[in-house]
Amino acid sequence: MGQQNPLPFLVFSVLFIPGLWYAYSVFSGTGQAEYLWIAIVAFLVAIILATSVKVADQWERAVVLRLGKFTGLRGPGVFRIIPIFDRIAYWIDGRIITTSFRAEKTLTKDTVPVDVEAVLFWRVVDAEKAALEVEDYRSAISWASQTALREVIGKSFLADMLEGREKLDTELQRIIDLRTKQWGVNVISVEIRDVLIPPELQDAMSMQAQAERERQARVILGDSERQVAEKFAEAALSYENNPTALHLRAMNMLYEGLKQNATLVIVPATVLDTMTLGDTSGVIALSQLAGAQARREQARESRPISQPPATATEGEGTGKRPPSPAELGSL
Repeated sequence: MGQQNPLPFLVFSVLFIPGLWYAYSVFSGTGQAEYLWIAIVAFLVAIILATSVKVADQWERAVVLRLGKFTGLRGPGVFRIIPIFDRIAYWIDGRIITTSFRAEKTLTKDTVPVDVEAVLFWRVVDAEKAALEVEDYRSAISWASQTALREVIGKSFLADMLEGREKLDTELQRIIDLRTKQWGVNVISVEIRDVLIPPELQDAMSMQAQAERERQARVILGDSERQVAEKFAEAALSYENNPTALHLRAMNMLYEGLKQNATLVIVPATVLDTMTLGDTSGVIALSQLAGAQARREQARESRPISQPPATATEGEGTGKRPPSPAELGSL
């Protein structure tokens, strides 16, 4: 039972204080000690009636025994019992109760020691069975839950415990409810909170997961290279019957490389013949053209705003202009 209800004390005060006051007033007026028995009788009546009045909360049920025999359940609210003959053996709580339990160093089916923590949600649906069928139903439920947890762990693999906790919760609820049903207890749900494995096994599983990630990364990289090769093959088929497109693509690639790096690129003569760019002098001229354009862009960026832009370009001192990519292509 929870907090003591003040109603019995109020009943005792209402009966004893007026009797005591009456006995004292009569004794003061007459001086006869016989009237003190009035106070004693008022005290006994107040004690008997105060102890016979009980109050049960809305969620409580009182198991009443009369001379050791079950007579019934009382509550919620105010009820009376016969003092000396009746006694309240149990106060049964009808609300949902949570009980935490765990299994330490229990071997799984694949012989891995684990520590498992779980929480049980249950309630008493039959207060008479909970009081009469088992000595301490709370302790019995806790031990039954722990035994069921060890039994489930011994039948499960570690991978199943880590991945399929919902299945273990359902199995635990079924086993515990089967054992506690005869005690008037209904198991609402069971939830596994945590599964602790040895640190050495944690390191091994971490290495396994890392190796699996690396394998997936290599597979993805190989698949990407295969897709790139397929795209190159499709491009080669497009250029096979169109030499002009291949020529323009090759010139554009070479020009972009020279434009970005502004350096001299040496390529085999066979490549020049294939691209119809002429001899090495044509490549040098193309490199000079790209370098001149890069230097003009740098000079334009570094020139002050008030200074007018320079009109002279490289090649004007000699009266010649740099060859264009179209002219280089005709060399």
